[in-house]
Amino acid sequence: MRMTTIAVSLALRELRGSLGHFRIFIACLALGVAAIAGVGSVSDSMRGAIARDARQLLGGDLSVSVVHRPMPQAARSRLDEVGTVSEAVSLRAMARRAEGDGNSLIELKAVDTLYPLYGTLRLADGVALADALAPRDGMNGAVVDPALLLRLGLAVGDRLLVGAGLFEIRGEIANEPDRTLRFTTLGPRVMIGTPALGDTGLITTGSLVDFLYRVRVPPGAEGARRVREFREDHADSGWTIRDTTGAAPGFRTFIARASQFLTLVGLTALLVGGVGVANAVRNLIDRRTGTIAILKCLGAPGRLIFAIYLFQALVLATVGILIGGLVGALVPPLVSGLLTGLFPVSLPAGFYWKPVLIAAVFGYGTTLAFAIWPLGTVRGIRAAHLFRATVAPPGGWPGTAPFIATVAAAAGLSGLALLTTEDVPITLWFIVGAVGVLAVFGGGSFLLLRLVRRIPHLRSPDLRLAMANVHRPGTPAPAIILSLGLGLTVLVAVGLVHFNLIHQLGSRIPEQAPSYFFLDIQPWQADRFVETVSAVPGVGKIERTPMVQGRIVRVGGTPAGDIEPDDDVAWALRGERGLTYQAARPENANIVAGEWWPETYDGPPLMSFDAAVARGIGVGVGDSITVNLFGREITANIANLRHINWQTLAMNFVIVYSPGVLERAPHSVISTVHAEGVEAEEAVQAAVLDAFPNVSAISVRDALENATRIIQAVALAVQSTAFVTLLAGVLVLAGAVATGQQRRIRDAVILKVLGATRRRIIVSYLAEYALLGLLTALVAAVVGSVIGRFVVLELMRAQTYVLSPSTILVATSASLVCTIGLGLVGLWRVLGVKAAPLLRNE
Repeated sequence: MRMTTIAVSLALRELRGSLGHFRIFIACLALGVAAIAGVGSVSDSMRGAIARDARQLLGGDLSVSVVHRPMPQAARSRLDEVGTVSEAVSLRAMARRAEGDGNSLIELKAVDTLYPLYGTLRLADGVALADALAPRDGMNGAVVDPALLLRLGLAVGDRLLVGAGLFEIRGEIANEPDRTLRFTTLGPRVMIGTPALGDTGLITTGSLVDFLYRVRVPPGAEGARRVREFREDHADSGWTIRDTTGAAPGFRTFIARASQFLTLVGLTALLVGGVGVANAVRNLIDRRTGTIAILKCLGAPGRLIFAIYLFQALVLATVGILIGGLVGALVPPLVSGLLTGLFPVSLPAGFYWKPVLIAAVFGYGTTLAFAIWPLGTVRGIRAAHLFRATVAPPGGWPGTAPFIATVAAAAGLSGLALLTTEDVPITLWFIVGAVGVLAVFGGGSFLLLRLVRRIPHLRSPDLRLAMANVHRPGTPAPAIILSLGLGLTVLVAVGLVHFNLIHQLGSRIPEQAPSYFFLDIQPWQADRFVETVSAVPGVGKIERTPMVQGRIVRVGGTPAGDIEPDDDVAWALRGERGLTYQAARPENANIVAGEWWPETYDGPPLMSFDAAVARGIGVGVGDSITVNLFGREITANIANLRHINWQTLAMNFVIVYSPGVLERAPHSVISTVHAEGVEAEEAVQAAVLDAFPNVSAISVRDALENATRIIQAVALAVQSTAFVTLLAGVLVLAGAVATGQQRRIRDAVILKVLGATRRRIIVSYLAEYALLGLLTALVAAVVGSVIGRFVVLELMRAQTYVLSPSTILVATSASLVCTIGLGLVGLWRVLGVKAAPLLRNE
């Protein structure tokens, strides 16, 4: 106890007035802690907003979605017993100018007079929705997304053709309460009244239509009982039934994934900041070399010295953690205004103590993991050695106890990351990757310095001095390569993944992809559709196939909801999937297991299944899959597995049935059309829409442009967050420059005394910083390229990987700017010191 008191007293005395020397230490921790606390606070704020506005986002206390046809009357009557029911119909359609040219794919929604049950649909001009949709002078009204007006050059008061129906635009939608966050949409929203839906002619057999039923349930236990009983009675219906606990599932998934990613970015910043902590501790030891030597001579034991400086490190960490925690806690109210209009909910203001506390624990864990090792090296060093630290800085093995403590702190950080994560496998891979990257950068910097040491002596004394400074004892090169290299590696990897995705979309896919997908073609229209399209000049290949929508409800004997699929194929078990049937084996079918059935097959139901989805849900040839189709369950065995290359945008289906299964089911026809040139594409679309108002056209060119914009936006967001890691690396670099400042001043003075000119000193130091920048960029380019290649080929399943020289050049330039820029700042101070005062002190 007495030793602890002495250690605390001495530590506090030394810290008086010296906090300015540890700005980098504090900034490194504050940055990482602020990132983790801010992300966690915003995430908790968003979840709180969803819980608060769950009824508005869902559209009611209970939501039932039925595909293709309305709910049977018996179930509809049963739903009326649950509460007040509002009906809506949602489908995809084409909208056209009533006068002049211009058309657009839209998301059509027909609503009744009860809509919305919760929240308010606001129109830009303040008109009530019921008044805007009501018939006037025999003309039905519609309200639209402002984007549609811009796209078609229309205004409020103009007329719009939707299918075969003519509508007057009576308002712009400013807020749709039950439309949650979506990154991809089929088109702008158009809303009409339910009675006007029949005028469009869009509801036909096999049309892809969602019938939505939202229910306002009486409050209390009785209402909860009604909801529970309805869900239990219709659990096997194949309908999508959600209550307020499942409101906005896509938004919840987005929050979870975004929080996971950004938290890992914060952990990466803390990891890089930990290198800055280690550098700051070494700098602290360098500054206190004389004090430590005196304490050693006076009989102070090594554990007392260790305790003094560990306590100082923890005090400094507390300052950084408090700053970072405060900044993180203030993020939700700051971000709330920026996200207004982008998210379907407003973020509530408040203090979220849990993420701030978790971030603080991460901060202290990082401090211990990176500070104990350098402090341990001082503990066992003799006083005489400390007096020689100017020439040979203390280092080496810290001892068994500090080593065990460092490993324990690192293990504690890993355990905390796994306990607080949204996705354990990803976080586990992050931990393994972090250890691997540290090992690669540590080993890479060691090998590079060994190579530099073996380079033959150069004629230029300036370059010889620069090379010697890079590998001298106590060099900051390993810390610079590790800290700055991590941020550059992330930028290189993200840049290469982005480049390859754009390259895939811009070069390979358009060569193989069709020009249009035409949907909702009725079977009796199919032949006339082909004749109409074939008559357009410039049209090439035309493909068509029947399509039915169905939902996978069981895999073997296990309900689909109980399956835990791989993340990349989870979509296959959510919602409705397109199904088809075919007797002959398709030309593009790449069978990887099993055999295709004979063209004359007439036996029990069989299916051809996507191999990747099969692997993700754990099934193979011979296993059974049950699909709900119009309320009827069809069970079929898997006859073969196909490898599907979705990147070709060709007509492919997860499930293809054998003959005799779907022929009698109500279905529509889907067709792909290849056209040469923009003029041919526009002519095809115009011909189809004129002849078939019910048919929807999806332009592949427009879809690719939208996909490119999304990729660009995501890449920009990821690169922006990666700059947090780079910023942490720059801070560590600044700390590394500051760590060797005293030694550089002493070296510069000696060089001046020996006759070196200011120019020679500047050239040698700039050459040193440039060499460090190039070495850092080299390691980052190699590691980032390997990571990018793995992501593109293994995770994204791309066919090729292309190395982008421009990405490597940008990373190299950034590395040189950082190292030389910060080196010049330090050099300015070094050259400003006069030799006489320092020599007198020596």
